[in-house]
Amino acid sequence: MVKLLYSPHLITRKIIPENQEFPMLSLSSRITPEHLFYIRNHFPYPNVDMRTWGLSIEGCVNKPRYFRYHDLLKMPQVTLPVTLECVGDKRSFFQPKTRGVQWGLGAISHAVWTGVRLQDLLLAADVQRNAREVTFEGMDKGVRTDMPGVFSYKRSLSLEHSLHPDTIIALYMNGKPLPYLHGYPARLIVPGWYGMASVKWLHRIVVIEEQFQGPFQVVDYVYDRKPLTPSAPEPVTTIHLNSTIAGPTDQEVLAKGEHCVWGTTISSRDPVDLVEISTDNGNTWLAVSWLDQHEAYSWRRWCWKWTVTEPGTYDMKVRAKDTAGNMQSEMADWNVKGYGYNAIQRIRVYVD
Repeated sequence: MVKLLYSPHLITRKIIPENQEFPMLSLSSRITPEHLFYIRNHFPYPNVDMRTWGLSIEGCVNKPRYFRYHDLLKMPQVTLPVTLECVGDKRSFFQPKTRGVQWGLGAISHAVWTGVRLQDLLLAADVQRNAREVTFEGMDKGVRTDMPGVFSYKRSLSLEHSLHPDTIIALYMNGKPLPYLHGYPARLIVPGWYGMASVKWLHRIVVIEEQFQGPFQVVDYVYDRKPLTPSAPEPVTTIHLNSTIAGPTDQEVLAKGEHCVWGTTISSRDPVDLVEISTDNGNTWLAVSWLDQHEAYSWRRWCWKWTVTEPGTYDMKVRAKDTAGNMQSEMADWNVKGYGYNAIQRIRVYVD
């Protein structure tokens, strides 16, 4: 493993709105330091005035509520370690190429989040029996390229998922008040789902009786495989089974001797129980060792000691298997917007 005796920086993918990825090569602990946590924005940063900020709950409720920041701080708090991953992570590896921010390996990070259970807020508002979904509106807003108008970033969850005890309104990240860049003063955290669900700069929650049709719900964040398949688009939800080699990097040159190959794996549905490495383009596979215990909703770091005595070119692969028997595929599930890439990662290294 790499020891952080240097100062790594985020990798810039777009300046306005700011989109930056975690430098995977700097992976040295399970928790991502705040200054290296990936940043995904659709619009410029909003202005947040804490003198007037509050979180409203309205719609299909019998008791509309308005919570100020200090109200939320006084409520019972829960703490959850949760990995957030942009569904566009690894988009740059799709072939043919797909539209959107060309993320590499690092549109993913891990933090410990503390806040209020969403179910507590909804129970306080007394949700009506006709309720079907809950919408979450951030303070960030702007224009889109595909339709006229100004839009807030707004998503929905089913009422059932909103009432799940692990769905929280986070006020703290890694033991400190939620940073502005990551949604201060409050953001939604939906464990196990791709990051688009965890709305930042949250200020309005509306309980509705119909299916939400906002553009960040039905235009973006759907798997659209046309023209490859005639099937209807499917909504993006939970994080796919995946694994990543953090180091060495593709095309790196190494000396003969002992090396540590290291990286991460994640799966939201069934725990990963095996990660394997190949140095001969998949002809043979060897199991890695774990650096972390299994933890729900969290990536898990691994390493593999590689003693290489012969110079040459080595084509390395990594793959993960979960407890349900699912294994990563050689081929990505191509879709128009490049979501959910989880094909087996390949790198080539040279040994002198």
